[in-house]
Amino acid sequence: MSGSKTDRLMSGIQPTGHVHIGNYEGAIANWATLQDEYRSFYSIVDYHAVTVEYPVEELPGRVLDMATWLLAAGIDPERATVFVQSDVTRHTELGWLFNTVTPMGELGRMTQFKEKSKAHTSNINVGLFDYPVLQAADILIYRASVVPVGEDQAQHLELSRDIARA
Repeated sequence: MSGSKTDRLMSGIQPTGHVHIGNYEGAIANWATLQDEYRSFYSIVDYHAVTVEYPVEELPGRVLDMATWLLAAGIDPERATVFVQSDVTRHTELGWLFNTVTPMGELGRMTQFKEKSKAHTSNINVGLFDYPVLQAADILIYRASVVPVGEDQAQHLELSRDIARA
């Protein structure tokens, strides 16, 4: 990727536990480099993290741990915006509006929803189903033209484009 500081980049990471080499190599180390190429927005996406069962009492500590990891890995708040998703109410407000233009059939086709539903049979919830709509809000609220995501999120990006058009 090669961009300019006028191009906006948005990406998020869930505070779901201990950072592992996959998180570091796949996202965090990349973000440290990309913050010099783009106007970068990096979010600790705590609302996305609560779509599967988790120890509620651990979430605040996990958010703090993730913020610590991001800063330790070289994400510089002077060169990139780093924030916690739930601290910016516009994410859920825009997500709600996007719900009104997103067909349920499109959400039902999302591979990640199907896979996570199989893995978490006792907790198939609306948040898990609606995850891509909130992700679209996360991206579009910053008018991001660059969204580095894993392969498992590519289908969500396509849906984000459709939602933006609607």
